[in-house]
Amino acid sequence: MKFKVEKNSLVAAIQTVQNIITSKSALPILSNILIETQQGGIRLTATDLDIGITCVIPVDIQEPGAITIPAKRFSDIVKEFPVDIINISTKKNNLVVVDSELCQFKIMGLAKEEFPKLPEFKDKKVVKVEQITLKEMLALTSFAVSFDETRYVLNGILFKINKGVLTLVSTDGKRLAFAERKLETGLDVDLNMIVPIKTIHELNRNLKEGGELSLVVGSNQALFDLGGVVVISRLIEGEFPDYKQVIPSASENKVKIGRNQLLLAVKRAALLATADYQAVKLEVFKNKLVISKSTPDVGEFHEELAAEYQGREMIIGFNPVYLIDILKNLNEEVINLELTDGEKPGVIRISGYVYIVLPMRIN
Repeated sequence: MKFKVEKNSLVAAIQTVQNIITSKSALPILSNILIETQQGGIRLTATDLDIGITCVIPVDIQEPGAITIPAKRFSDIVKEFPVDIINISTKKNNLVVVDSELCQFKIMGLAKEEFPKLPEFKDKKVVKVEQITLKEMLALTSFAVSFDETRYVLNGILFKINKGVLTLVSTDGKRLAFAERKLETGLDVDLNMIVPIKTIHELNRNLKEGGELSLVVGSNQALFDLGGVVVISRLIEGEFPDYKQVIPSASENKVKIGRNQLLLAVKRAALLATADYQAVKLEVFKNKLVISKSTPDVGEFHEELAAEYQGREMIIGFNPVYLIDILKNLNEEVINLELTDGEKPGVIRISGYVYIVLPMRIN
């Protein structure tokens, strides 16, 4: 194998695939990146056996071939290379030469045959989704995923397609995020899968503002082709909870308030939160919302916000992180916070989206 490549292009490609590599793997080959030549370019591949990611970049190929190279060492060498055009070639015994006229590195690789093969998706239906649509939906749901490994099915996001509608749902048991969008697709596809949070992070990192992605689902695997970058993931097996039972019907008891002013006030209140005293207190009055926080041996906070509200007065406590997560990801300037009483969940509902958060006892 022998090719010339532009340094910045190679650095970006390595970073794209390198994120999933863990240094703690029991298999040394999983610390490597597979580099393969193809027509007009090279394909870089990394995998941890649960998720695989590939990235294609154009290069000047002089001899075709393939090799695997230790990812971190290769990345460090390329980043520090003193020129913009780099020559890369392989010699006998999997030796890789990275050089220019004045600088040369030789590093040991491993044969392509030792690298795990990624699954193939032949004769499967392809679903097209606008990248910006999925990017926005993930921003509104990914923060509510559970990291409790005893509830494995909650360690990812439920993807559901039915009658041309894409639905994403995530929950950690204390809050639930539900987003749905109509797809511009004529395919009659019925889909139900749970995508792990590590895959979600890779999608978030690589989704663009424009263009489509192709989604293909196999047996317990899914492929997301973002154009130039492909993410292949093992899916979480199990039954996702029935989220429809959790979503309450719309309440008339709504606090209409500026999203950003509520976000900033909750952030200020959260400055006094501790592990034992997390809850922030919301007191709702006619056309006024009072946010306060009192933490023993730490201090107190109190702020009044103007709001549109005509219902009965009430007091309710929330984990401030759960409010901040949603408020910083919404684009709406004004939101409606639905409150029933101090013991029932708070709900934020906008077109195609519902966020439900359980209250906390106020110490």
